[in-house]
Amino acid sequence: MRCLVTGGVGFIGTNLIKRLLSENHEVISIDNYSTGFKHNEQNGCNYINGDVRDLDFWGGRLKKMDMIPDVIFHLAALARIQPSIKDPKPAIDVNFNGTLNVLEYARKHNIQVIYAGSSSVHHGLYGSPYAWSKYGGEQLCKLYSEVYNLNTSVCRFYNVYGSHHIRTGTYATVLGIFENQYLDNESLTVTGNGEQRRDFTHVDDIIDGIVRCGNSKFKGDIFELGSGKNYSINEIADMFNHKTTYIPARPGEYDKTLCDYSKAKNELGYKPIRNIKTYITKWLEENK
Repeated sequence: MRCLVTGGVGFIGTNLIKRLLSENHEVISIDNYSTGFKHNEQNGCNYINGDVRDLDFWGGRLKKMDMIPDVIFHLAALARIQPSIKDPKPAIDVNFNGTLNVLEYARKHNIQVIYAGSSSVHHGLYGSPYAWSKYGGEQLCKLYSEVYNLNTSVCRFYNVYGSHHIRTGTYATVLGIFENQYLDNESLTVTGNGEQRRDFTHVDDIIDGIVRCGNSKFKGDIFELGSGKNYSINEIADMFNHKTTYIPARPGEYDKTLCDYSKAKNELGYKPIRNIKTYITKWLEENK
């Protein structure tokens, strides 16, 4: 199967490409390298420097390459709440307009699309431009399935962690930040009172759910992919047994995330098996 992965040098995209290559699929990555990294490139994948917002790319460069895929895994996004509040235009442009371009390309060639959604939609669509833009992408998928009979699926992610997660900068993950601070012998920075609870899900479990969607055909169906357990940020920090510092709460943060993955379990056979306590214990052993 020929697979196209947008956001292929990002955190989740890199792990997905590894899995697809291991299953002997032909894989093409599209990424503009704005938040992903060249060192994430994997042998055997065809990497193209392109932007999902660029209509000329979809209608010109990609068409000329004669690389029409069987399925598009659309992961490219600006994936954080706080930057979208500070400047909404990039998030809406990439997450909504970029998704529209992907779906238009898919419609013209009848290509299945797996869309990376977000659990942020559960906490108010108007709580941040990010949440709105990701929900808008979901609705576009549903629209294209209803009107054009396009096969689309939405995979909603929770707090993903694991290999290749980002440790520094605007798009760093909680676990990535803690790991980086631990290695630098700095205090772990906990926002607010640290009692906000998150469903931390290992990236390998997320990838399993995404691949299962790619092996099935749906019409705009939404699947929640999480662990079904949540921990407070304080509990996560305690697992590192390291000094901590509290910093002011950030705008747009919510109290709790917790995934109900029953639909994914029943229809995809999805079952998360990794545990964040085990992950942190192993990571600490490897980084003594």
